[in-house]
Formats: sequence, structure tokens, C-alpha cells
Amino acid sequence: MTVSFERIAVVGAGEWGTALANCTARAGREVTLWARDPAAVADMMATRVSPRLPGVRLDERIAATGAIADLANAQAVLLVVPAQDLRAAASGLAKQIAKGIPVIACAKGIERGTHKFMTEVIAETLPNATPAILSGPSFAGDVARGLPTAVTLACADEAVAQALARALGSPTFRPYHTSDVRGVEIGGAAKNVLAIAAGIVEGRKLGASATAALVTRGFAELARFGRAYGARSETLIGLSGLGDLILTCSSPQSRNFSLGIALGEGRAAEGKLAEGAFTASALAEMAAEKSVEMPIAVAIAAVLDGRLSIDQAIESLLTRPFRAE
Repeated sequence: MTVSFERIAVVGAGEWGTALANCTARAGREVTLWARDPAAVADMMATRVSPRLPGVRLDERIAATGAIADLANAQAVLLVVPAQDLRAAASGLAKQIAKGIPVIACAKGIERGTHKFMTEVIAETLPNATPAILSGPSFAGDVARGLPTAVTLACADEAVAQALARALGSPTFRPYHTSDVRGVEIGGAAKNVLAIAAGIVEGRKLGASATAALVTRGFAELARFGRAYGARSETLIGLSGLGDLILTCSSPQSRNFSLGIALGEGRAAEGKLAEGAFTASALAEMAAEKSVEMPIAVAIAAVLDGRLSIDQAIESLLTRPFRAE
């Protein structure tokens, strides 16, 4: 049986949601973009421009709406809201989603307090849906403008993952499919925390050698955590793990990297949400539960929680005992 997804809803009209709506429309799908703010919906429909992505026109195949009932005929849903808001957003879809409809989390994080991954939150709040996850090295502006990007799409049902990848894919947006849901989720969540650390290195002007060491040892932490929680090694070294880590630890376009730079320079971070700031404590707590050694992630969690200063965190990492690699 061939699974086809022609009508796709995008919940969340921020930068990433708008970018995914644009690239999904470019793939030839009928797209409904839901936004919470009625004024923003009216403005987008009138101007075909998103206030969150200035200079990027909305594809003509996108219909913006503020009515959740307009999503009822969607054959798949991209849930593009911050990780800590995903539970509330998913709950709001409960009366609109038909049985078996794929709901694809597009946030990279772990829910604080519950330690739930995004597909677990979807499974709890939308038990009749088919949870999936989209993650990988991608910036909203690049995707919205049609610059070449490759990501990973995971669903426990490999046939659904493959069909979704076909539905969303285009020559400039290439989703690779897998059934390793947990591996994709872990890569996206952990790399955000490590990107904050890389930003601190940049902000403190510790040098390119320190950055290379940080990213390499950070990936070792990510891989240890992934293995402990059932991820496949090939997923962790793929786009949604190592690939996303490389991108996020190397560009100020990354909100997490930018947050780290601000912390390293001793100034307040500017405006935009950095998912890693919310995930860090959950990641450190989950590592402790499985006795996984993650000194970088634990140090970042302590800095963000005010338990360590930047200098103390750096000293704690530099004075660790020498050991075999």
C-alpha cells in the first residue's frame, strides 16, 4: 500500500514554522499554516510576507489561518512550537486529528520535569496519532529561501517515515528517513546544550583549538547518552547527531551558540529562544539516572542554573583527570 500525504498542516508560524511551510509548499503539497495571533494571520494573507522572516515571501500554495478547525482535513501535521510548549500545542489538536495521522515534532528538546522526549509527549497527548520527529542541520532562513538542506525524519513505522520524506522533500530540501526515533531526538536535544558550551568558548576567545576539543568531546558525551537511551550509532553520527552538532557549534545563526557567546562575554543574551537553555538540566538529570558521564553538559546546566560561574565551569573541565580517549 502506498501512503500519500498531499494536505499538510503546519502548527506554529514562527521562523521555523514559516520556513517549513514554504519548503513543503515548494514540494507541491497543499499547506495550511496555523498561527495563534489573528492579526498576524491577516497580515500574512494580505502581504504574503511573514513578520518572523522578513524578506521571505510565503508561497502562494500556503493558506494561513488562526482557526484550529481548519486543520481537520490535514493528512499530516508538522508541530513547530518550542519544546516546552509542545504539550499544550498537541493537546489543542486533540479534537482535530483523525486516527493514525502523523504528527511530526519539529522541536529539539526534552520536556523539563517529565524528562519526556517530543514523540513521547505527542503519544501521551494524542494517543490516536502517529508520532514522528524532524531534525537535522538546518537554519530557518536557508530552508525558507530554498538553499540546499538535508535533515532526518524518523517514525517508528518506516513506511510512514519514507512517505513523509517523499512528501516534504524537494531538490533543495532532502529528508533522509529512519525508524530510529530516539536517536534523532537525542541528537537534536543534546547538541543544543553543547552549542551553548561552544559559544562560551567563542565568547571567551579561547581559540579554535579549544573549540575543536569541545565539539569532539561533546560529541563523545552525546554518543554515550544516546547509547544509554537506545539510539543507534549510525543515527548519532548522521545528520541529526554529528551533522547538527557541527552546524550549531559554528554559526551565530544558532540561537544556542549565540547564547553561549553572550554568556562568555559576560552580557545578557538577546531575545530569541534558545532551546538548550531549557533542556540542559533535564539532560544532566537523565545522564545521572543512567550513570552517563557528561561533564560538559553538566557544567552548562550548572552555569544556567547559577550554581557555577563561567570561570568555575571552565576550570572544572580543564582540571579533570587525564585519561585514555
